[in-house]
Amino acid sequence: MKKSLIYSVLAFALVIVSAPFVFAAPEAAQAVAAGVDYTKAIVIGCALLGAGIAIGVGAVGAGLGLGQATSGASNAVGRNPEAQGKVMLTMMVGMAMTESVAIYALVISLVMLFANPLVKLVGIG
Repeated sequence: MKKSLIYSVLAFALVIVSAPFVFAAPEAAQAVAAGVDYTKAIVIGCALLGAGIAIGVGAVGAGLGLGQATSGASNAVGRNPEAQGKVMLTMMVGMAMTESVAIYALVISLVMLFANPLVKLVGIG
């Protein structure tokens, strides 16, 4: 059951990903015959995809880390209410460090979008 579900999802994703290339094939053949260069579009598309993946993974990682920190602090305060001050201080410092991962991912995605050296290399900007 689980294996067939995975294969079905992969087949669906393959169809979704490959459909634009199939429908664009006649225009692409005409463009290649006319001498159109798609290097710039490919670099920009890959930069957009990479920026989306970077911020997505960073945000998910930060969200999971913040959830774990809150859960652990809640459990610690529930077991030992007298240590609430120390636990909360440690939790806040840990949450700030975890949130910095999301900020780093945002910086990386912004660099990929607006200061990408590959864009300058192919002559776009």
